[in-house]
Amino acid sequence: MSDASQLPPPVLAVDNLRVAYGARVAVGGVSFRIDRGEIFGLLGPNGAGKTSTLSAIEGLVKPKSGRSLIDGIDTVQHPLEAKARLGVQLQSSSFQAELSIEQIAKLYAGLYGVHLSREQIDASMRTIGLDAELGKRFKQLSGGQQQRMALYIATIHEPLLLLLDEPTAGLDPQSRRALWQRIEQARGAGRSILLTTHSMEEAQAVCDRVAIIDHGALLTTGTPAELIEKHKDDPRVLEVAHGPVTLEDVFIGLTGSEIRD
Repeated sequence: MSDASQLPPPVLAVDNLRVAYGARVAVGGVSFRIDRGEIFGLLGPNGAGKTSTLSAIEGLVKPKSGRSLIDGIDTVQHPLEAKARLGVQLQSSSFQAELSIEQIAKLYAGLYGVHLSREQIDASMRTIGLDAELGKRFKQLSGGQQQRMALYIATIHEPLLLLLDEPTAGLDPQSRRALWQRIEQARGAGRSILLTTHSMEEAQAVCDRVAIIDHGALLTTGTPAELIEKHKDDPRVLEVAHGPVTLEDVFIGLTGSEIRD
């Protein structure tokens, strides 16, 4: 029998995380795990607590209580060690607009202490379909190209965990599918991924498990199929369903139909 104590820790362990801004509680005791090679979706309406949860994991916000561990490393007690294992792609990329993508690749490789030869950069750009754009300034790239570049930079130091905050927001269907493929490739390279999205189609297409968060609390967690099965007879879900229950019906049934700003 294997000794459980010898098993590697989860790539991400969030334990009773609480984030507050003054008197306003944004995250109220959230806990979840992400295993190695897993794509985990964090779903919620605007203001539900997704961004605050990610900000605490990234070390941008200090939690009031609880903790997050990346590969067993406390993100507050050992921030540099934790961040070395973390790659982040935000919804809107804020790279230097006037730099070429080759310059950006070299800059961020240097910041992470990664040496990249011109040949390696050329090969990487071919892989993500940007080899013809190598001399272009970042601001000249399309939205889909910018997001592909942002994902490349997030993985340039081969992190164990990727945080992707609505990476396909505003992309056309072709660009969205291409980015899904890149996310699957990142998982295939042994990385784990925490993904936030408003797209239930995206959650079902790429996530192994999802959690629905609202008002700073996790409402339910499981595979998309498990959540549909678990909540298919909930009166709140049946009220919004049009035909067979979908993940979107579950999401709206549990979080409400009102529009959030």
